[in-house]
Amino acid sequence: MPVPKLHFVHSKADKASGAYTSLCNRYEQHTLEEADIIVALGGDGFLLETLHETRALGKPVFGMNRGSVGFLLNDYREQNLPQRIAAAVPVALKPLHMQARRTDGTVEEAVAINEVSLLRQTRQAAKLRIAVDGVERLGELICDGALVSTPAGSTAYNLSAHGPIIPLEAGILALTPISAFRPRRWRGALLPQDVTVTISVLEAAKRPVAAVADFTEVRDVVEVVVRQDSNWAPTVLFDPHHNLDERILKEQFSS
Repeated sequence: MPVPKLHFVHSKADKASGAYTSLCNRYEQHTLEEADIIVALGGDGFLLETLHETRALGKPVFGMNRGSVGFLLNDYREQNLPQRIAAAVPVALKPLHMQARRTDGTVEEAVAINEVSLLRQTRQAAKLRIAVDGVERLGELICDGALVSTPAGSTAYNLSAHGPIIPLEAGILALTPISAFRPRRWRGALLPQDVTVTISVLEAAKRPVAAVADFTEVRDVVEVVVRQDSNWAPTVLFDPHHNLDERILKEQFSS
């Protein structure tokens, strides 16, 4: 089996830059264009940044944790890295596409690997209306915000907002309120992954709302349309004994 050509990237954290130097000294650093695999050194956020920034190349990313949580990352070890990567399990993620319309009528689009979230911009709670495939499901949600999460993102912001953890192959999305005030007992919904979710902002001038797709923020929105992105399926590599499906399963039994 040929040895994979590696390209290393790192976050700004000291331990990530130190790992980068050590790995470049130990293994050959290839250019992005000639590399087979991109090795990302940092935290979960940096891995997402790497996937977004290298989207056009379509190359798999093997992440090693040099950040904090590292849910989407493998353990950091320098030994036998090419062999370890050759044995890794590929996981194709299914991002979301966001189309956000502002109060001035302009429209911005973005892609999210984890989630698309709507958040109030001021001290006043947001008022949202939610439709699924064109059918109104919730006429008014008074809240700090709401989010639509992929399975890969279900253990991130979605979990912090008390949303469900979703296995990768479940074929569903989580629609989760953020600090819901009315209806107080609504905890969200699980939706088929091929639906279109439309969230309209009520009283947008009085209660401004921002929409965020991973790192792309659009302020003063009046309507956000979220659906699965059919043009991109980034591949992340995981050690066989600690793949993403296993992590998601273990997370559901953690205290």
